[in-house]
This record gives sequence, C-alpha cells and structure tokens, in this order.
Amino acid sequence: MSYEPIFALFSERVKESIQSGTFAKLTLAKTIGDTEIKNIYFRLVLNEDNTYSISLTTRYKTEEIESIHTLDEALLVLGSYIKNPFLTALLFTTDNDLTFKVNKKNAGSIIEQPPTFKNASPVMLEMIEKGIV
Repeated sequence: MSYEPIFALFSERVKESIQSGTFAKLTLAKTIGDTEIKNIYFRLVLNEDNTYSISLTTRYKTEEIESIHTLDEALLVLGSYIKNPFLTALLFTTDNDLTFKVNKKNAGSIIEQPPTFKNASPVMLEMIEKGIV
C-alpha cells in the first residue's frame, strides 16, 4: 500500500485548519539517514493585498532557504519531500496535533493527539481579524 492517499488526506486537513482558523504550525522532520536537509517549516504569510501565501523555510546543515508559494503549491512541494528524505510531517492546530508518518513498507498513517498549541499562529489570528478566512 502506498502512502500517497493518506498524505492527500493529511493535506486536506492542513487546508481545513487554515480555512477554520485553527492552524498553528507545520513542519517536516525525521529524515532517512544523515542528510544535508534537516527540516522544512511551513508558515502563513499575509500579503499586502489581504491574501495569504505560504513560506517554506528549508533548513540545511549550513544554510536556510525561504520560498513563497500558494497553498496548493506548498503542499505539492512538501509531498515531494516525503520519503525523500522525510518520514514525518507534523501539523499543529488549536483543535489537535496530526502526525503523518511513512513506515518501511511505504504505508502512511495519521496519528491524532491533543493540541500542543492553545492559540493559532499570529498570522492566522491576523487573517481571522481581517476576515480573510
């Protein structure tokens, strides 16, 4: 069984958390072996025209690179890093924490836990205040 359908479900949950105003944080972690890339941070950025973009900060051993994307583009980029080299994606919302994992048999799973964060990200709160979501 492939992990892609489960990652698609995880991606939908990311979108839902932004639409419902509960998004706090998203990161990719747990690489396969010792890699140059250490993690990727996904955060909301409010644009001047009251729309939002996604900032992906990719942290390597020696540098960080930031890129700006639409939500769908950012999720595609994240998907391209699953199993290459990341095994885990962590979504933190004010409702719950979701952990997407890929095992050695290439199967994906989502684990739901109580929320780590009581408040949404500052940009998410600003988006709610401005009526963007």
